[in-house]
Amino acid sequence: MRGRKSPLFITKMLDKDEIIGLAQERIDELDKGLYIVDLKITSTNQILIEIDALEGSVAIVDCMSVSRNVEHNLDRDEVDFELQVTSPGLDKPFKVIQQYQKNIGKAVKSKIEGKKIEGILKSVTEEGI
Repeated sequence: MRGRKSPLFITKMLDKDEIIGLAQERIDELDKGLYIVDLKITSTNQILIEIDALEGSVAIVDCMSVSRNVEHNLDRDEVDFELQVTSPGLDKPFKVIQQYQKNIGKAVKSKIEGKKIEGILKSVTEEGI
């Protein structure tokens, strides 16, 4: 490779706000009471999106639809990425207030100030449960 310059690869960073916007755009179009629970982008450009529903469960087709909207609006020529859209499992802790609201009236386990508590979730506010 003497005399030749090695190609310079410029890697574009993934924009979390752009990805949230694309996911939310499809969620709004679906109009099924879905919401984003979490969105992470790893150092290897793996995009992990968790969505849930205010009532019932998330259908696989809903995950696929959100995934397609994100994937089709990001340019793979600018940045390579892996994308996963899932719903949170029953064993995962709640991350957003909508998950608490969805589970009012149900038995839940919680850790408050380091103390494990089990009971029926009666109410939720921004201040606590």
